[in-house]
Amino acid sequence: MKRTALLLGLYLMAGLMLSGQRTSKDLEGAWSGKLKTPSVEIELVFRFTITEADSIKATLDSPDQGAFDIPCGEVTLQADTVFVDIPVVQGSYRGGFSSDSLISGTFTQMGHKNALSVKKGAKPVVHNRPQEPMPPYPYREEEVMFMNTVENFSLAGTLTLPQGDGPFPAVVLISGSGQQDRDESIYMHKPFKVLADHLTRNGIAVLRYDDRGMGKSKGSIIKATSMSFADDAEAAVTYLIERPEINSRKIGLAGHSEGGLIAPIVASRNRNIAFIVSLAGPGVKGYDIILRQSEDIMRASGVAQAEIDETLAANSRLFSMLINEPDQRKFSKDAIEWYGRELDNKGLTQDERKQKMAEFTRGLISANNPWMRYFIATDPAPFWSQVKCPVLALNGGKDLQVSQEINLPAIKTALQNGGNRKVKTVMLPDLNHLFQHSETGSPDEYIRIEETFSPEVMELMTAWIKKTVKMK
Repeated sequence: MKRTALLLGLYLMAGLMLSGQRTSKDLEGAWSGKLKTPSVEIELVFRFTITEADSIKATLDSPDQGAFDIPCGEVTLQADTVFVDIPVVQGSYRGGFSSDSLISGTFTQMGHKNALSVKKGAKPVVHNRPQEPMPPYPYREEEVMFMNTVENFSLAGTLTLPQGDGPFPAVVLISGSGQQDRDESIYMHKPFKVLADHLTRNGIAVLRYDDRGMGKSKGSIIKATSMSFADDAEAAVTYLIERPEINSRKIGLAGHSEGGLIAPIVASRNRNIAFIVSLAGPGVKGYDIILRQSEDIMRASGVAQAEIDETLAANSRLFSMLINEPDQRKFSKDAIEWYGRELDNKGLTQDERKQKMAEFTRGLISANNPWMRYFIATDPAPFWSQVKCPVLALNGGKDLQVSQEINLPAIKTALQNGGNRKVKTVMLPDLNHLFQHSETGSPDEYIRIEETFSPEVMELMTAWIKKTVKMK
């Protein structure tokens, strides 16, 4: 789940221009507007500042996607026309002053275009998050550091301890895919902070940490895979075992999304793990998860069935090639040649072919890395089958990212095939991938929903953990 990519479907409208010469002072400040696409409406905010050399710098916010301070490239102002290059999102904006406080123009990304008018004087976006805890807390909170001794770097996190001497049962929270901070901050929500607060108020200590290379944690992600992240999570467990306030025989793992793959990897090799809570964790290969995710999200967005079928066929072939060809350079060459032949049979214009090939190449780059290669090819079943501790596996019925339909049964089957009967799976009908009550489950809803984490799920987790570790 990365934050700065704006996934938009766009159409063309020329920017308006007025006669006259504008200066950088006319542009200085915050300008905001709504970018409307066939599937979603997104607020964008440009912030223009003037340097000492009288040049113009800009950043871009996409509050609805939880992305802020995206650096822009070159900004030029000629007559009444402003041009902003945004290389981070492979986009640009070109517009003309319609008045002193309105610029009308075109936002372009990955060859797609859409009209965007921005007004001067953007106000800070405030999203109501009623569940987010605020101090003072009825428990102790401590900044901690611990070492990944496999790669020799430090990880930073927050340990929350109930009042009293302990020793307390404890949970290590493991985030989903992408670099996450210790609160698993996403779309202006902090689900791990909310979850840690609830568990600690109920007598359970919680350690949540910044992913490697994120926040105050060190370490590299360039060659990292889920197996590497399992070393990080296991380092957190090792740290807790050494804390006198923690009952070393009652330390469990709660993993969200990819964290639900990392948890059984750790538990399959470390018998100190007392329990696992899988929050929308994988039960099948990443190959199957991503194809199902693509299908579900496209269908919820109103994409035509023919386009869905074409996308799934292309992705399926691409992922199969990725799995079967370990050499990254050869895979890229073979994939581009294959897709080129596919396009040759579609009767496209030169511009249409160029656009589709550019989009495919960008997707190819995002897939051809160690993390994605591992995730697509890895079957979680062998790890789950070696887990001997109690497992609570939860999944939302409206989760469009990790479908409960294929993952919950697979987790249960793998555990039982390994002889583990201490498993409980629960499908929660109205919840999405973030365990929010939702209407459709679409990721577009995440930021608009005020609820951060379902209270029912937190109560369910708490009661199950207390029963599992025999808390009084």
